[in-house]
Amino acid sequence: MIPTPEHNERIAKMTFASVYPHYITKVEKKGRTKAELHQVITWLTGFDDTKIQELIEKKVTFEAFFEQADLNSNAHLIKGVICGYRIEELENPLTKQTRYLDKLVDELAKGKKMEKILR
Repeated sequence: MIPTPEHNERIAKMTFASVYPHYITKVEKKGRTKAELHQVITWLTGFDDTKIQELIEKKVTFEAFFEQADLNSNAHLIKGVICGYRIEELENPLTKQTRYLDKLVDELAKGKKMEKILR
């Protein structure tokens, strides 16, 4: 699928705080922990637990979230399909970064070893 400009805009305006509880539910339902989720978020963004909590409390959009992130230099190695979109084909940088995070959470929930997730 190719995302529309409206899709990209919707992702940009979505708040991290609105999605974060779904990430926790997804990983915990599969036997993973909040600490492991934070480890994945930290690897991708450079945010520590305090910063993650601050961004949740401020209800920042994904646009603001990734503007503040120091994206891991190996993020480009995240490939595959998530939510029907092939990550490596996404052109909008923000949509791609958001899908990177979604893919990492998905891999965590699927039981992939942390060494493989954190490329």
